[in-house]
Amino acid sequence: MTSAMSRIHSIERAFAVLGALMTGPGGVTEVAERAGLPKSTTARLLAALVTEGVAEQIPGERRYRLGARIATLASGMRAAGSLVPLARPHLVDLATAAGEAAGLSIPDGGLMHYVDQVDSPHPVGVRDWTGTRLPMHAVSAGLVVLAHASPTDVDRYLARPLERFTPATVIDPALIRERLRLAQRDGCAWTRDELAEGITSVAAAIADERGEVVAAVHVHGPSYRFPAPGAETAVAAQVVATAARISGVIRQSVGARAAASTE
Repeated sequence: MTSAMSRIHSIERAFAVLGALMTGPGGVTEVAERAGLPKSTTARLLAALVTEGVAEQIPGERRYRLGARIATLASGMRAAGSLVPLARPHLVDLATAAGEAAGLSIPDGGLMHYVDQVDSPHPVGVRDWTGTRLPMHAVSAGLVVLAHASPTDVDRYLARPLERFTPATVIDPALIRERLRLAQRDGCAWTRDELAEGITSVAAAIADERGEVVAAVHVHGPSYRFPAPGAETAVAAQVVATAARISGVIRQSVGARAAASTE
């Protein structure tokens, strides 16, 4: 069996284990029987799924159940599906006003999932990041989301090993905490050459009808031209204003759905 076929087979078996857990918690033997797999294979797959957060062992028991990340991924898909069409016109306006690419992302655990991007008119621009997931500490969108997270969630994130992507990537927890404080104060966060050399980005948080941060909007461009000299404050204000408008659209959409449901 080729390595590619082996990987596909492993994915199929992992989904079989997840499907078995969907019917309820179970021990290795029970899950193996539901999935139609050997116990040794099931035990190995359960360990890998626990590491990824999509399965978990019930505290004090030998049984396993679906993990919290399953709900996060599902809610992220629903959020992206409903948020993208609401935000898209505002991303277009922001990209036009800033003259650079504008994007939308939603949190996925300790990552930011990029779900939409409107490119700039420049012949030289940054790549389309739609579909990628990137660590929060290395991107402006992640910093503004972390800035509004609970202290416990921030502590948990900063306790993990933080990847350095370039020499400019900030991985010192104390320095990151200071950046989060500034993001709370300013309403936005900047990253410069931290995910990749030559890319600068600024982001602001988007809140839902309950005031909870559910996404971020950003503008990014090549560092040699973005932001233009003296334009940093104006660009940041545009991003913050766009985030506020999208948050308002979310509230209006929820209100409209609630009113329709009572008719």
